[in-house]
Amino acid sequence: MKPFMDEDFLLDTDTAKRLYHDCAKDMPIFDYHSHLPAKEIAENKTFANITEIWLGGDHYKWRLLRSNGVPEEYITGNRSDKEKFYKWAETVPYMIGNPLYHWTILELKRYFGVTEVLSAKNADEIWEKCNAMLQTEAFTPRELIKRSNVKALCTTDDPVDSLEYHKILRDDPTFEVKVLPTFRPDGALNIEKDTFITWVQQLEQASGNKINSYHDFLESLESRIKYFHEAGCRLSDHGIESHFYMEADDEEVSKIYEKRMSGEHLTAEEIAKYKSAVLVFLGRKYQEYGWAMQLHIGALRNTNTRMFRSLGPNTGFDSIADFTYAQELSQFLDALDCTDSLPKTILYCLNPRDNYMIASMIGNFQGEIPGKIQFGSAWWFNDHRDGMEEQMKALANVGLLSRFVGMLTDSRSFLSFTRHEYFRRILCSLIGTWVENGEYPADFDVLEQIVRNICYDNIKNYVGIE
Repeated sequence: MKPFMDEDFLLDTDTAKRLYHDCAKDMPIFDYHSHLPAKEIAENKTFANITEIWLGGDHYKWRLLRSNGVPEEYITGNRSDKEKFYKWAETVPYMIGNPLYHWTILELKRYFGVTEVLSAKNADEIWEKCNAMLQTEAFTPRELIKRSNVKALCTTDDPVDSLEYHKILRDDPTFEVKVLPTFRPDGALNIEKDTFITWVQQLEQASGNKINSYHDFLESLESRIKYFHEAGCRLSDHGIESHFYMEADDEEVSKIYEKRMSGEHLTAEEIAKYKSAVLVFLGRKYQEYGWAMQLHIGALRNTNTRMFRSLGPNTGFDSIADFTYAQELSQFLDALDCTDSLPKTILYCLNPRDNYMIASMIGNFQGEIPGKIQFGSAWWFNDHRDGMEEQMKALANVGLLSRFVGMLTDSRSFLSFTRHEYFRRILCSLIGTWVENGEYPADFDVLEQIVRNICYDNIKNYVGIE
């Protein structure tokens, strides 16, 4: 029997152990997609207790608590932080096979030095120990980021955001980690939502441009791209939840926009045509500015109406969608490629069924730079050992795993950087197995370069930030 989560955790071969300990372990982190709040980093927030920094806002954990029968008052309700922590402690022993079991142990061990498994038996002791440590300067957001060996991270930001906190961080000589905004224009694309007209009004105010037409709307979007670029942004991100590509000319799209702005509802076809036109427009602008475009495809969001009305979005009631989109994705990428305006692009699928479709699709539009079109890391419901291995195997089977831009946290927690460790162990284990099975030579000069590239160098070069 192997020791429980020792230094060789997930490392099944001697080659894997060598690659991880001698190469991957100490590589820096470029966390190119997260939901960390720039405000909390800029203000260097202090956290009252372990619940606030660890359980607050983490809908991954909330889902498991609900599955364990924990009442909502102990999850998002008005019970005390200590009571909420105890409910998590009671749930942890039941999490066999779930990645959150490993993440929980890694986060407590790496940041707080807690080596025992959290449970109801030791919850009091761990609560007190963690809370005492959280009152020290070592547990402010900036120190946690630096201790995690993060060199750069990208937040997720609405185009109407002022980016004031990013600017504070950029101009602060005492904090060398780059905290960069990411342009997330879901508000511009979601024309069918009740919030669309209000969002256009916010765009008008943020851009300082009067928006009286679809043309004005696009000009205002472009002005925000320029604004974000000047603030250090080099990536965009889009949540794609339904059919998104159907060709239409500018005149037709302009009429669709005006129809919606007058308060009328649109047909499914009109919505798809509008989204297509705006996505193509944005893609061309990203290419002009040298940005990378991320498409997160396939989430089925806010499925529980009762809980959405009570708690709002991003509270743990989303799942995997199953719509097919290969043809649309191909047409979208081709529309940009035909005019030589396809930007660097990272495609993420939430449905693992689509792994080989995405892995093969990216090969249709490569060129100019290594790995220009990327199959993004295993996302959300797939960021566990099986999901990561399957994503990397699909990419390796039909593309170049060596050019992969690697892992990200996609998290709102300052303790989640251990997900990079988890990924790096899995990466080294996968490569180590191939080597020890005689499927790739034991050339450690090459192997270590591949590992270093996937852990850090590929994404640093891809985004183009030193």
